[in-house]
Amino acid sequence: MIGRLAGRLDYRGSDHVLIDVGGVGYVVYVSDRTLAGLPGVGEAVALYTDLLVREDLLQLFGFPSLLEKEWHRLLMSVQGIGAKASMAILGTLGAEGVSRAIALGDATAVKAAPGVGPKIAQRVVNELKDKAPAVMAMGAADPLVEPPAGAIEAPPAGRRDPKPRAPGPSASAQSEALSALSNLGYAPGEAAAAVAEAAGQDADLDTPGLIRAALKLLAPKG
Repeated sequence: MIGRLAGRLDYRGSDHVLIDVGGVGYVVYVSDRTLAGLPGVGEAVALYTDLLVREDLLQLFGFPSLLEKEWHRLLMSVQGIGAKASMAILGTLGAEGVSRAIALGDATAVKAAPGVGPKIAQRVVNELKDKAPAVMAMGAADPLVEPPAGAIEAPPAGRRDPKPRAPGPSASAQSEALSALSNLGYAPGEAAAAVAEAAGQDADLDTPGLIRAALKLLAPKG
């Protein structure tokens, strides 16, 4: 399995590029959004890749991040979504937009992709909605991320907490939710406020539930 390519960009097509890796040229299909973000011909380039294997065809699809690659894999698992439709959805919304749309159950946003009808869009949302928060939390266990305001911190080892703790999601769940929202481009302040508010509203939320609740609070009103 070819999971990543790094080399020199030799050619840019309408829906694919040719990457020279040590003298071997790889044709990699990419979305419009990814193509627009790639460097010029002759410059260094690196893409995460997914290999599609058919009886008469091998195709490499390229992605700028592991998050986008994972969404491609999940989108392809939905009946009626092939590689072309998956790349259209990612090209229209980007990995962050797909995360937000599916987590919030926004089939209309998914339907905006060329070639994706309302029934297929609704099926995508229905089948992947519960998986969205976990995908969004990829890489969320970052030791540099500070827990949001209101997070409950565990006491140092060997020391008992003299006071009972207020109920609420764990500090790790809040920290992971904050990291996921930051990865989506939300400012640290608004992300922390949304996570803290969501945590205060429901003490039983785990990381996926906390992310979903915070996204609903951050969604534009009206």
